[in-house]
This record gives sequence, C-alpha cells and structure tokens, in this order.
Amino acid sequence: MPTSTVDPADPVFQLHRGGKMAVVSTVPLTSRDDLSLAYTPGVARVCEAIAAEPALAHDYTWASNTVAVVTDGTAVLGLGDIGPRAALPVMEGKAVLFKQFGGVDAVPVCLDTQDVDEIVAVVKALAPSFGGINLEDISAPRCFEVERRLDEALDIPVFHDDQHGTAIVVLAALRNAATLLDRKLGDLRVAVSGAGAAGVAVTKMLVAGGVDPDQVVVCDSKGIISAYRTGLTGTKAELAELTNADGRQGDIAEALRDADVLIGVSGGQIPEHAVAGMAPGGIVFALANPTPEVHPEVAARHVAVVATGRSDFPNQINNVLAFPGVFRGALSARATRITDAMKVAAADAIASVVAEALTPEAIVPSPLDPRVAPAVAEAVAEAARRDGVARA
Repeated sequence: MPTSTVDPADPVFQLHRGGKMAVVSTVPLTSRDDLSLAYTPGVARVCEAIAAEPALAHDYTWASNTVAVVTDGTAVLGLGDIGPRAALPVMEGKAVLFKQFGGVDAVPVCLDTQDVDEIVAVVKALAPSFGGINLEDISAPRCFEVERRLDEALDIPVFHDDQHGTAIVVLAALRNAATLLDRKLGDLRVAVSGAGAAGVAVTKMLVAGGVDPDQVVVCDSKGIISAYRTGLTGTKAELAELTNADGRQGDIAEALRDADVLIGVSGGQIPEHAVAGMAPGGIVFALANPTPEVHPEVAARHVAVVATGRSDFPNQINNVLAFPGVFRGALSARATRITDAMKVAAADAIASVVAEALTPEAIVPSPLDPRVAPAVAEAVAEAARRDGVARA
C-alpha cells in the first residue's frame, strides 16, 4: 500500500475535509405551500414563461448571479498538470473568493479532457445554467483557443483569469508605480519575462492601458521574441509584430538593459546582474509563485519599487483584486462579453483605491480591502454600457 500524503492533524487538511462550499437554499421550504411555490406545480408557470421569453431566465433563475469556474487541471498553481480531481480544491477556493469578495455564486466544473474541441463543446452545452464562464488553470497555448472560441460562441462573459486577472492587476500596479515615481506609462521601457498565458495578456493589457508597444520587449525561455526569430507561430508571432520595434535580440539581460520595468510571469530565475542593468529608479514585478524570478530583497538593491505575487512581501499582485469585481460588474450590466475597455476600467478602479496614499510598499490595495470589488464592479458595468455590450 502506498504511504498516504494526508496528515489528519494538519490544519490545511482539517479545513478542506468535506470541501469548502455547499449549496444553500434562498427560499423557505417549511410547508406544503412553500413546496408548491418552489417546486411543483408553481415552478411550471415560471418554466413556461422562460420558454416563451428566454431572457426571463436572468430574472427568475440563479443564472444572473452565477459563474462556472472551468478547468481541465493542466496548469494548476505552480503544480502543473495535476488533473481535474486534484484541481478541484483550487476551483472550490476560487468559488469561495467569488462569493466572499464579489457576492457572486460560482460552481467548480473540472473537466476530464484536455481536448480543445471537447472543452468548448462541454462548456457551450453547460452555458444555459450560468451568467458567465471563468476559465481557470488551462495550459497555454490551448487556453487562447478555448477562450476565443467560447467568446465567439456564447452571449455571456468568458474570462480566462490566469490571463486577464493577472494583466488587470499588473496594469493597476504599474499605473500607480509610475505615478509614484512621476513617470508616464507611455515613456516606460518594459521587459516582460514569460510568453505564456499571463505574459501575452499582460503585454496586450499594458498596451491597451497606454504603454508604447514599441518600448516593450518580451522574452520566453529561448530569449527575446523578435521578428528575427524563426519558427514563431500563433501568439508569439503576434507579439513579435506588436513589440520590440528596435529589434533587440539576446537573453533577458539584454532585454533588461536600460529598461525601466521588469514584469516576471515565467517562473524562470533572473540573475542579479541582469536587474542591475536596468535604468535607475526602476520597477520590478517578480510574480512567479512561490519563488519570484528575482528575490525582492535582491531587486530592491537596484530599483525603486518591487512587487511580487506573494502575500508575505509588500505589493502583492493578486488576481482576487480583479475577478470578483469584474464578474460582479459584468453580471450586473448583463454584459455579453468582457471587452478591453472593461479590463482597463477595472485596472483604473483598482489603482484609484489607494491613489491618494501611494508609497513604494503600497502601490496596490490589500486583497482584503472591502473597497476594491465594489469600485471595480461599478467601473466595469459602466464600461460595458459605453462599449455597447450591456443588456441592462
């Protein structure tokens, strides 16, 4: 028999026993009248009304406030491809965060397939039960196609949090860091280490938020992505066209030479001498978890502002600052999709929460700050209306 990895005395296992969430009724069921209203025969009248006018499902079912958290378990935290069952505790945790911070109900949906066609087909078939789809921990590059195809096929918001949640909070943090240092986004030279799901989304989000794409250089495990690289396909070919106008070639040290900003979303380690080559008064966001690309204490020797993805250092770039409010706002507006303008609005709202009290150790709000989700929700809903994707 294999040795169990479970320690019953471990408080983590104690907390997870039985799962972290449950379904709770919102209506009383204490009498025959209650049953006749909530179920048969009364429920049939609601069903007939929705059949005649499908939009009524928004008002008379849970769909208007419920999101599916969908994964195939291929890119879970820093654990990689651990499969759908092992991913379930993370999806439950995500659902609890949705409820706690955004007042949004969420249901984990862990799919036992890694086939893009099957994932898309299953989610499309499940979509009538939900008001939005949060894609989670699906590995690149498949995640890009899954999101694109579902976004085209469904009339409800589809949002891959590993991409866009990270990108939104990075833009918010960079906006505040630039303000603190009396810099403009459009003047910053930015190096992005990592060209996976988060790296691609961060790059596009920064450009949408005002960073000059000509001043952005993106690196993958083989070095700088440029038009001179052969064999680039898909999203990396798009990045080569969008960024690196100077045609830089080489490794991360070359990308960081005279750069103002490093954004690490790769998990690979960056040597200190590369960070030392940055321009004075720089910014480092080393977001790999649990081990940042460069240790914050090392980065602080060479730059003015440092952020990580960890809760035990200042300036945590945490997706929980974004996704609860993004979905709360999108659901409230009955948005058909989430646009770039809605993401930029979310970033601006996050940044605004601490805009009057910026310090090098506080360029983003705490993930527990109760002001964040309402501010993001309001900004996202308004942006949805301006973009013409709102139905309410």
